[in-house]
Amino acid sequence: MNNNGKSSFLDNKKMVILCGAIIGFIAALLVKLGNPGNMGFCIACFERDIAGALGFHRAGVVQYMRPEIIGLVIGAFLMALFNKEYKSVSGSSPATRFLLSIAVMIGALMFLGCPLRMILRLGGGDMNAIFGLVGFAVGIAIGVFFLNKGFNLKRNYKTSKHDGLILPVIMVILFVFLLVRPAFLFFSEKGPGALAAPIAISLIAGLVVGALAQKSRICMVGGIRDIILFKDNTLLLGFVAVFLFALIGNIAFGQFNFGFEGQPVAHTDAVWNALGMVLVGWGSVLLGGCPLRQLILSGEGNTDSVVSVFGMIVGAAICHNLGLASSPAGPSANGKIAVLVCFGLVLGISLLNSMTSKKA
Repeated sequence: MNNNGKSSFLDNKKMVILCGAIIGFIAALLVKLGNPGNMGFCIACFERDIAGALGFHRAGVVQYMRPEIIGLVIGAFLMALFNKEYKSVSGSSPATRFLLSIAVMIGALMFLGCPLRMILRLGGGDMNAIFGLVGFAVGIAIGVFFLNKGFNLKRNYKTSKHDGLILPVIMVILFVFLLVRPAFLFFSEKGPGALAAPIAISLIAGLVVGALAQKSRICMVGGIRDIILFKDNTLLLGFVAVFLFALIGNIAFGQFNFGFEGQPVAHTDAVWNALGMVLVGWGSVLLGGCPLRQLILSGEGNTDSVVSVFGMIVGAAICHNLGLASSPAGPSANGKIAVLVCFGLVLGISLLNSMTSKKA
């Protein structure tokens, strides 16, 4: 590698670490300012809250138009434009992506958090997330196994520039809804949905993290995947930085709570915490990125990722309409059945797409 290549590689590592550090600290700050415990950011939980605010489910304790999600997409969109990296693409197995995204959300709401919240829970002292982390790594390893067997959702194609604007425009509309609060929206009066940092601060936090995540390509799945596939620890360093700076922030703000019992929006069933995150890790590898990464790619103009975001929102609605989501009391019987069914679905998708790619 020449000197320029080495310099570029080191700069990328620094950017990933910086992004992870900022995400971790901002997440702790958002909790201090009003967000639910260990939930400065949670892509799965916040998309579930948005689904509730729009009336897609009627679980009254998780309904809020989360500005952080809006900011993540808009921030990534603006950074992509600035870097001349905005490109509208589509066509990579949208129906399969939609189903995989529903499965990922079902796994996340079994665990009660996305991969990002898993790290933030660890940074807040929630030791139940260790089982989630183990399951997540196992799921990624399974996904990598199928990648090595030829799994492929085929390539996407360049489309009209206007296609890539779909999600950023929707997010602007949702932000207007949040400010105006029309009668058809739902907002929690108690529970996690009623806990939120001030709108302006939440939006700015989302914009900053969205822009940095677009620039650095940080991905919670990519860190472990790249170690297995390429022995490259670049993205994993971002993963570690999120944890360390969330830990520092939580201790500084007096909100670090070490242990298993009494953790905010969490349960102590180790087996189902692990299995939920196995499903999340496996499905996310097949999708090409974690739930956070799907939002960032959506902002860049990737409408395949927009399909994934829509799938996760629909998955959240399904979870609460059918009683699949866990609660602090533990996982539901319906949720356990759903996770097992989703394992069958993801296995079938993995096998079929691996065999099809081999034949091709």
